[in-house]
This record gives sequence, C-alpha cells and structure tokens, in this order.
Amino acid sequence: MKRITKFGARTAKPTRMYSRAVFTGYRRGQRKQRESQALLKIEGVHSRNETDFYIGKRCVFVYKARRKTQIPGTSKSNKMRAIWGKVSKSHGKSGAVRARFRRNLPGDAMGKRIRIMMYPSRI
Repeated sequence: MKRITKFGARTAKPTRMYSRAVFTGYRRGQRKQRESQALLKIEGVHSRNETDFYIGKRCVFVYKARRKTQIPGTSKSNKMRAIWGKVSKSHGKSGAVRARFRRNLPGDAMGKRIRIMMYPSRI
C-alpha cells in the first residue's frame, strides 16, 4: 500500500521495527511453574537454530489500563502501559524462547501479543 504526501510523492508504508510473538505460558515442570520466566512463540520461527538471532533482544508487552497516567517527560497522559523484558534463551526444539520481564507478566496476558524489538543488535 502506497501513501501520497501533500506534495504528491509516493512513499512506502512504514515498516515495523519489531517481530511479533505470543506469550504461551510460564516455564514450568510437573508440579511447579516459574512466573519469572515467560515462554514466547515468535512468528515465523520454527527451529532452535532460528532463535539465536533473538537472544538478547528487548521485548515489551503493551496493554491498556483502566486509569490514565502521566507519560514521563511530558504533561500528557494516556491509558497505555508497558512491561519490558529481555529474551534470555531458547526453549525446546520448535522455536520458542524464554524471556525475563522486569515485572512478571500477568496470567491474563497468555495468548496475547508481545513485541520483540530489533535491538540491541549483535551482527
């Protein structure tokens, strides 16, 4: 899809600077689950070798809260919040990764979208 600016020149659609992932659950065993480690399934990643690119990348869960809070550094406020984390390790052989967030992800975030940013770069 092309956009037309007020000068008539065509520009390309803005690109995403993140990969999409889904929060599938917490790392767990038969009797215990570790809420500090979230499992993420990255879109388009299907093997352990492909997860190496994402290790060390920052990830964020963006959600909408009930009340508005002030955005740091401005006088504006909105309802959007974010929990930041980092991809730490691959998990299994089918392309899932483990991530540690600053605050543990809430249980109702399971099945929701996580953004995996393309920074910091290791290449």
